[in-house]
Amino acid sequence: MNATLSFVTPPPGLAPLTAFSLTEIEGATGLFALQALDAVSTRLFVLDAAAFLPHYTPYISAEQQASLALTAPKDALVLVVVNPGDAAASAGAAAATTVNLMAPIVVNSATGAAAQLILEGQDWPLQAALTPHGA
Repeated sequence: MNATLSFVTPPPGLAPLTAFSLTEIEGATGLFALQALDAVSTRLFVLDAAAFLPHYTPYISAEQQASLALTAPKDALVLVVVNPGDAAASAGAAAATTVNLMAPIVVNSATGAAAQLILEGQDWPLQAALTPHGA
């Protein structure tokens, strides 16, 4: 899957950027590079939550759904930002790769509209260790 995403508001920390390309990493199904179209040095790695985190079920409010014109759950692609571990951490032991479950990126797969949503009042961690079986 390769797509152009248009964020309804800039992702936190990336203002004023709103246009991004979403490109699947070859050989890594469900892993994508999210790269700003206007600032090629701005790139994040994201995972398809459905593929890697089957028990991750964030609540998306009606207002958040409306902002993305989501009319059916099947139209929502939920991505989580990956924070690669530090290979040089703690005397040679690799630090765990984590994912941000508190602020997923939700994409209307029909239109490409996207938003990074802050899941207030939900008990999802900001840094969940990514394990072979999910976080």
